[in-house]
Amino acid sequence: MAGILAWFWNERFWLPHNVTWADLQSTEEAAFPQAEDLYLAFPLAFCIFMIRLLFERFVAKPCALGLKVQANGPQKAQPNAILEKVFTAITKHPDEKRLEGLSKQLDWDVRSIQRWFRQRRNQEKPSTLRKFCESMWRFTFYLYIFTYGVRFLKKTPWLWNTRQCWSGYPYQPLMPDLHYYYMVELSFYWSLMFSQFIDVKRKDFGIMFTHHIVAVTLISFSYVTNLTRVGTLILCLHDAADIVLEAAKMANYCKCQKLSDLLFLTFAVVFIVSRLGIFPLWILNSTLFELYEALGNFPALWVFNVLLMVLQILHCLWSYLILKTAYKAISKGKVAKDSRSDVESSSDEEETVPRSKAPHSTVATNGTSGANGTNGYLTGATSSEEH
Repeated sequence: MAGILAWFWNERFWLPHNVTWADLQSTEEAAFPQAEDLYLAFPLAFCIFMIRLLFERFVAKPCALGLKVQANGPQKAQPNAILEKVFTAITKHPDEKRLEGLSKQLDWDVRSIQRWFRQRRNQEKPSTLRKFCESMWRFTFYLYIFTYGVRFLKKTPWLWNTRQCWSGYPYQPLMPDLHYYYMVELSFYWSLMFSQFIDVKRKDFGIMFTHHIVAVTLISFSYVTNLTRVGTLILCLHDAADIVLEAAKMANYCKCQKLSDLLFLTFAVVFIVSRLGIFPLWILNSTLFELYEALGNFPALWVFNVLLMVLQILHCLWSYLILKTAYKAISKGKVAKDSRSDVESSSDEEETVPRSKAPHSTVATNGTSGANGTNGYLTGATSSEEH
């Protein structure tokens, strides 16, 4: 184990030439980032998650009810043992052949069976109230941490001159405010990493999970290597757009469509300017060129830049989705709703009782083999949100 740790913490990988870990040990005169500090993120992540639960219950929920946010979930499908067995054991999206078989077996028309499956799928989707509470929590956190970051950074020289990020590196003392900023951000992303499995499921779950992994890795990596100055710039820059996005979601859940549209278009502008403009021209330019000029070449530098490039690829993917949604908004005069988690809808959704000639009590299913594809009756709209 000692050999593995010695190999992993090889100074020639992590640090510039002629710098050792002993040089970066904290003393009474100056504190430096220590790898063991990262363990603090786990209890802090748990605390943040508990604060979130209390916030959603005692702050966000009363606010949502006061704003008349719909508290009830989607309408439930009427109980039916045969259809329930098909839904849970075979497919949630029966094809035309299976629908015809079920129609003969139950003596229901095909349209009623399609409606039942749609309502049954919607049952498993979250209520608007739950989505509002989740968005309000994220809005509050992003607003707080962004405000903190701006107040901290405006007092630093590297906000106005990125070359100051590398001045005196790696012998840059760790300021208490910077330490707090890093630990809170890291803890929040750890909490998101785990809570994503119980949060409202989005269509971009895979991309978001990748984003959280990259974010946690970048924060941890930059802390250990004391690349914290440029790290604070990256954190603050990314929090700006998220505030507007969560505000747009809340306005949408409150049925303030014009406000939601305005906020979404504002988010699109802020996101694209900050992540396709400022991030590559300001951050990547500094880490790719200014850092190399100041310190030369060492392996950790390139790993750091590769992670930043992966983050930029994610920015490009999200920007494509955002522009696609904005184009639809302009062409239709209305921003699409949060279709990654919204319930399915149709013109006949208000009809809840299936039409039948003679209700059956049989519990047997027909032997028709069915594909696990959609029947084309309903399809979701394009996602309008980043995360």
